Amino acid sequence: MVKLRLLAVLMSVMVLAACNGARDLGEPPVPLGDFKLVHNIAVAPKAVKGPLSREVSEEQLTKALTDATAERFGRYDGSRSYHFGMSVEGYVLAQPGIPIVFAPKSILIINLTVWDDAANKKLTPKPHQITVLESLDQGPVIGSGYTKSAEEQLKNLAQNAAKQIENFLVQKNREEGWFNGGAASAEVSAEETE
Repeated sequence: MVKLRLLAVLMSVMVLAACNGARDLGEPPVPLGDFKLVHNIAVAPKAVKGPLSREVSEEQLTKALTDATAERFGRYDGSRSYHFGMSVEGYVLAQPGIPIVFAPKSILIINLTVWDDAANKKLTPKPHQITVLESLDQGPVIGSGYTKSAEEQLKNLAQNAAKQIENFLVQKNREEGWFNGGAASAEVSAEETE
């Protein structure tokens, strides 16, 4: 029974990791109310490099994250202005390992703060932490350390992080109406009355 649960958890992680954060950028953006990203700021003064990670600079970390965020959220053209403050907390950019035995995966951990410009307030009283894994587009057996440069790994992680930020904002808009003038979406209202 324990082995079955472990297998289910591993399969879930693999499915989530396999999703490439940039795969839907050619499609219309997910509805997000009256949202427009104005300031997209990333910092990484305390970013912790994980064990056996490739080295990247603070500038590379912040540029990859702001570029991926601009790429995803530049598609929204609402009339209300919002700002993101992002802090890279930690990362691992996988080095080549031993296929099948040891195929390390890349990881990025960020903290997100969202500001509502018109209301002049922070929507996230505490930063929301997001942890993403690399996409498994080269297959689960061979680590990306064999197939990608550190810059390519970082771009993939940043795109996955931007997608997770979008997912978080969509959820908060549905639940709390962050970008609908404080009105939760009809879907949530209908669910709450049932």
